[in-house]
Amino acid sequence: MGVKLDIELREEEPQDIDAIFEINKMAFDSGAEASLVNNLRGSKSLFLSLVAIVDGQVVGHIAFSPMKISGFEQLNLIGLAPMAVHANLQKQGVGSKLIRESLSRLKDLSIDAVFLLGHKEYYPKFGFVPSVSNFGIRSKYEVPDDAFMAIELKPSVLKNVEGLIEYSKEFDEL
Repeated sequence: MGVKLDIELREEEPQDIDAIFEINKMAFDSGAEASLVNNLRGSKSLFLSLVAIVDGQVVGHIAFSPMKISGFEQLNLIGLAPMAVHANLQKQGVGSKLIRESLSRLKDLSIDAVFLLGHKEYYPKFGFVPSVSNFGIRSKYEVPDDAFMAIELKPSVLKNVEGLIEYSKEFDEL
């Protein structure tokens, strides 16, 4: 059994920007997601951005940006993208801690629901379920139903909500 990591979480700070870029670049084998975070930050569309720190180093990152569904603008919807953990520290609880803490903070900030495109084996353990089959809310991107997921942070807030969810415009540049 490995040593349990001492993981500190906090909101990103200016000195973290380069490390966030490198972690996202490494985790996704391209600069697209890393550039996305910079573009969201630059357009003030980065709603919440947390980093995980181990031994004084940024080892993980999670970002959230606003989303909307035409006709349901009163809902406070957020998209999780991207989340990245340093390759040497994956499967050691860093990502799980980032997700749990960020969902708790988003709930405290009166966010209604969170959407993501992610691994169907990973995100359901945090309460995410397929969005189309559970809520009738679709992504504009061609993705499998079980990969586009949502979690309600307020019970039944997505009941009777249907439609196409819109990401921040920066996602169109991916």
